[in-house]
Amino acid sequence: MFSRRREVWLKMVALTILILLVGMPEAMVLAFPPVQRTVLPNGLVLLVCEEHSLPIVTLQLLTDSGSRKDPPGGEGVAHLTARGLLLGTSRHNVSTINEELDFMGASLDAGADQDYAALSLRMLKKDLDKGLDLFLDALTQPIFPEEEIKREIEKTLAAIQSSEDQPEAVAEKDFQRALFLNSPYGHPVEGTQESLGRITREAITQFYRTYYHPNNSILVVVGDLTAEEVRTQLLPRLTGWPSVEIPDRPSKITFAEGPKEVKTDRSITQANIILGHAGVARSNPDYYALTVMNYVLGSGGFASRLVEEIRNKRGLAYSVTSFFNPGKDPGSFQVVLQTKNSTAREAISLSLREMERIEKELVSEKELEGAKKYLTGSFPMRFNTQAKLTQFLSQVEYYGLGLDYPERYPSLINSITREEVLRVAKTYLHPERVILVVVGNLKEAGME
Repeated sequence: MFSRRREVWLKMVALTILILLVGMPEAMVLAFPPVQRTVLPNGLVLLVCEEHSLPIVTLQLLTDSGSRKDPPGGEGVAHLTARGLLLGTSRHNVSTINEELDFMGASLDAGADQDYAALSLRMLKKDLDKGLDLFLDALTQPIFPEEEIKREIEKTLAAIQSSEDQPEAVAEKDFQRALFLNSPYGHPVEGTQESLGRITREAITQFYRTYYHPNNSILVVVGDLTAEEVRTQLLPRLTGWPSVEIPDRPSKITFAEGPKEVKTDRSITQANIILGHAGVARSNPDYYALTVMNYVLGSGGFASRLVEEIRNKRGLAYSVTSFFNPGKDPGSFQVVLQTKNSTAREAISLSLREMERIEKELVSEKELEGAKKYLTGSFPMRFNTQAKLTQFLSQVEYYGLGLDYPERYPSLINSITREEVLRVAKTYLHPERVILVVVGNLKEAGME
């Protein structure tokens, strides 16, 4: 998650510079290729997009089985189940799987986030048959070998322990614990040291049997594959995958309300700071107005108010950003920054001031148009490679956005007015009720 933040920041900077150099977002527009959507008799949603520029095929199978489905006390089981798909099947042990992938020069990956789990395969077209065999074997015939599962748990525990030395990771975990009193997003995807010690192979197998079924899944195929090849080579392998009834686990969500402070003392030179509160779900009708508002506030790289006030004018931080983290269920809103311990209080005060300002006065026409130009101009970068396109289509289907979403997105953004930006800021920003998390040298920061 934390490397993702750095990546997002660098991409925002690069895209800001690119748009300024190009001067016309139209120069970045990419034609969105046609997509064929089919629902198979077993309930599997199949999306196929032909893309013949390279002899490569990419598949992604997404299941509604992210960490929000973890059972109480079994936090981390969704993550281990996804990872376990690659640890051996009824026909291949983990070494054989890796050897065959290396021989083909293919990649097969699996993992989970808060909302869903995904199994992804990228291969050359000439290896389609062998690649599909491995992919479907991992998906439908995993055996979750006891020793391999133990090793995966040990690796996860080691990663959790290592994260305790990363101030950003500590701050994020502190914030999640403080904000989510009762929520499927209230624990780390990988679980905790306590919960991992309770997870057994049987629990993983049960989780797999509960959620890994076609009527709970989306399969996206992008690449050098024709509709006829899909019909003859792929569909026969999928139709025998049986569907079952998926249990419905309604989410119960309770957020903590600030003001509240969570402080962790560390002998480090910079304070890691998060200010935030409850956010929204991806389905929220104000999502696009919030996207525009947040661009102006903090996600717009060098064009944002937080960067201008905290970095450019005062040099208090190298990076500062704000974001909503929406999912199937309401997530969080966060302002994240790092600054010298001695300037922590000033940076916090400035962040709160900018949150207050944007909910009290209209943004300027220049800010609004800059946000719209950036958001619509950079949108095609989300699907400008085969791998990105596969991921993009998976999420479009998962969040129910519709296959016409790429065509609708510019109008969804361009229709936002200054008044709507002000309205959503007043509705969804709560500077007076933030949860403040600080990981740093508290004495130097004057926050003991």
